[in-house]
Amino acid sequence: MSPGKNTALIIVAAGNSSRLGQPKQQLRFGGRSLLERAVQAGMDSPCQSTLVVLGAYHEEILGHSDLKSALVLVHQDWEKGMGSSIKAGLKELLKKENPDQIITMLCDQPFVDGKLLTQLINKQQETGKGIIACTYGDTVGVPVLFDRRYFPLLLEMEDAEGAKKIIEKLPEALALVSFGKGTIDIDTADDYRRLVEKE
Repeated sequence: MSPGKNTALIIVAAGNSSRLGQPKQQLRFGGRSLLERAVQAGMDSPCQSTLVVLGAYHEEILGHSDLKSALVLVHQDWEKGMGSSIKAGLKELLKKENPDQIITMLCDQPFVDGKLLTQLINKQQETGKGIIACTYGDTVGVPVLFDRRYFPLLLEMEDAEGAKKIIEKLPEALALVSFGKGTIDIDTADDYRRLVEKE
């Protein structure tokens, strides 16, 4: 990776947390909300910019969150699904920043931090691979880095799907970073209770 390579972070935080019954973006852990933790991870990494994609509850979230210097996009069509939100975020970045690579992440994995995002960027530099994904449990997933050569595939993906199908179709382009705590995500009240019990 050349020193001038521009990495942008897209935090997808547009969903309505239907299984939780309240905005997961606002759940507090370690003294701040999950969304604020995600933004801080971006600030603690070499990413040159951080874009937060909001949708459901955006007014409430913006009124109660310290998103520092992150860019914010309110995606009106968030109900179409994860892919729709990723595409909206990427289009916004291409208009404003034209990054060389992006990292996409969610705000419901509370143990994503700047060190992990740095590992993704370093792995790309070491391997030259165009897709760097995290591995946890028996799966691969977010956070995941995509080189700009894969932006067209991201922009063509189905609205209701995430980027996992792209990752699975291109094993030759893929390198992995181990992220054991990636299995911990917050979808239900029980998930959150178990997380808070560990504080």
